[in-house]
Amino acid sequence: QVQLVESGGGLVQAGGSLRLSCAASGRTFSSFAMGWFRQAPGKERELVAAISRSGLNTYSAESVRGRFTISRDNAKNTVYLQMNSLKPEDTAVYYCAADYHSSIYYVTGVLNEYDYWGQGTQVTVSS
Repeated sequence: QVQLVESGGGLVQAGGSLRLSCAASGRTFSSFAMGWFRQAPGKERELVAAISRSGLNTYSAESVRGRFTISRDNAKNTVYLQMNSLKPEDTAVYYCAADYHSSIYYVTGVLNEYDYWGQGTQVTVSS
């Protein structure tokens, strides 16, 4: 079992920045590829960014590429999402998720591959 707790959400004006954190506990954090997803009202949950166990490989959705950066600190059991140049359309509940995988290089954006999920943190971007 892995417990994931997100933090760092809030209300920000368009063009502003936020950094989300996701702290993991339970099983060995470095055994998991990690992802950030988001879900806006009335919409399906979608991938924002993902990172491999080693941190060497990342993937970002086209809508956030160049604005959001995913990173991880395996010593601190934490994954981060730095969000810059925020837009109103980034408003959503943001979830982190963990995918147990054997490869340290594997990264996936497929929602159903993730085994554990956090409770989510609200991000609201005002125009």
